[in-house]
Amino acid sequence: MNRQKFTDKFMAAFFILVIIKIIGIFAQLFHQSFWSVLGTLAIFAIVAFIIFIVLLRLEDKEKTGNPLGRKGRGGSSYVETSLFDRIRNKYEDLAQKYLDEKDYKKAAKVYMNLLRDNYRGAKTLEEGGFYNEAAVIYLKKLKNKSEAANCYEKAKQYRKAIDLYKELEQKEKVGDLYRQINDIKNANTYYQMVVDDYVNNNQMVKGSLIYRKKMEMPDEAQKILLKGWEEDRDAFNCLNNYFANIFEIKKLDQQIQELYKKTPSDKKITYLEAIKYEFKKDPKLQNTTRNIAYEIIAEKVATRSEIVNELKHFNPDDEVILKDISRYKTGRNRMFRN
Repeated sequence: MNRQKFTDKFMAAFFILVIIKIIGIFAQLFHQSFWSVLGTLAIFAIVAFIIFIVLLRLEDKEKTGNPLGRKGRGGSSYVETSLFDRIRNKYEDLAQKYLDEKDYKKAAKVYMNLLRDNYRGAKTLEEGGFYNEAAVIYLKKLKNKSEAANCYEKAKQYRKAIDLYKELEQKEKVGDLYRQINDIKNANTYYQMVVDDYVNNNQMVKGSLIYRKKMEMPDEAQKILLKGWEEDRDAFNCLNNYFANIFEIKKLDQQIQELYKKTPSDKKITYLEAIKYEFKKDPKLQNTTRNIAYEIIAEKVATRSEIVNELKHFNPDDEVILKDISRYKTGRNRMFRN
């Protein structure tokens, strides 16, 4: 008995699937609008027609013989591959047609229902501004909570986004969204968690930025920077930012003097580096920062002779100082040669 041709089998299966699909589409009337079901039916009709045309062409080719001379199982495999490639290309063309027409929902249906590509379907919905629908696909089909949360946020469904960001442990994002809906208490609760994490990881500057920019607590920001300086946890950056956050020159001048008095000997080089920035900030700070620099240089020069080079930062236009530095270095070199 001759084996039934592949296209005949596929044709029979195709018509059975068409009937089942049509019944399924009409069953959607119980939970979807008439026009939505009609749109789905129209898409299916177009796709079914395309597949039917492809099948007819392949059947004609089988009747006229294989032009490549392939027979048996190998020829059948070639026909199967060719068929599915053609069908897939037709689906791709159909989806692109809908995209060109800005009909993102229909394009997404083609991607998800016909090409079985949920990710492209979700991205298409997101691109079209259907954020809620995209979020559902990301969450239910792709199990991608991050993308779903992002879509809910775009849709201004902040509560749903917050729940997902909590599951993802994105505490700062949770705080941002609570702030977006004016829930300052909960926002600050989550921001404080972020600050605590930064402090535990010695990222004091980042913690201070949360206090200053998001919690609007500048005093707390200064405390955490001072703590970082005193405990030598990213000391230079903490001190530099601490000074940068004091905008009144008179108050800044006082703080530079007071902190210097409390600075232990092993941190004075770091202090010197920090006040170099303050020296350039305002002429009113130059006298204080220069005097402190002189004290530190005088204290450290015996063990770190190269520190004399720092004098030029505090006397950029003083030619005498520059010559003195040069003579000092020359004298030191002669002493070591002798």
